[in-house]
Amino acid sequence: MNYKILYPEAFPVVSVDLRRGEALKAESDAMIAMSATVDVEGKQEGSFLGGLARRVLTGESFFMQRLVARRGDGNVLLAHALPGGILDVELDGSYGLIVEKGGFLAAEESISVDTHVQGIAKGFLSGEGFFLVKLTGRGKAFVSSYGVIHPINLADGEEVIIDNGHLVAWPDYMEYKIEKASSGWLSSITSGECLVCRFRGPGVVLIQTRNPEAFKGWIQSMIPPSN
Repeated sequence: MNYKILYPEAFPVVSVDLRRGEALKAESDAMIAMSATVDVEGKQEGSFLGGLARRVLTGESFFMQRLVARRGDGNVLLAHALPGGILDVELDGSYGLIVEKGGFLAAEESISVDTHVQGIAKGFLSGEGFFLVKLTGRGKAFVSSYGVIHPINLADGEEVIIDNGHLVAWPDYMEYKIEKASSGWLSSITSGECLVCRFRGPGVVLIQTRNPEAFKGWIQSMIPPSN
């Protein structure tokens, strides 16, 4: 698949060149323009229950877009709603990629998009919920963020502590745990961090430089209370 990520520093767009008969899957509102040779259709990913789980449990769309170049070669432009980065990820089939809610943008048809179940403690404490998105297979996928995507590459045994509101994606073979930001609960709460995620390498954790929930809170603070 031939593609380019345009305007990567501000409001990125993925430009994908499709050969005749080639197809791409994407989130339901990702397409912003396409050649007249390309058709877009709603496609249920996996089983009915799988699609329902994606919608109800992860907040992702029940249907995905399938963009196929039916009448000749064509081009598709893709983007996402938030001002932030888009990163291409190459999956080799040896592991899955766990993506936070809203982080999946598009992928080659060879990539499966499914639901990943977290444990009760992680789902409740991490702020990400009990169900995330899991990408598996061989091929190219695109993940999106609020702010720029920054990779943190951990060596074997190396650890990093990440604010859970900044998580984008990580390999399914990486383990992490939820813990207090400071040694005590009072200090953790007053620091503004409270709970954080401790990841242990080897592996690469993708983070976003802005926190959507923090931005949401700032917007709400600017709205005057209704009488």
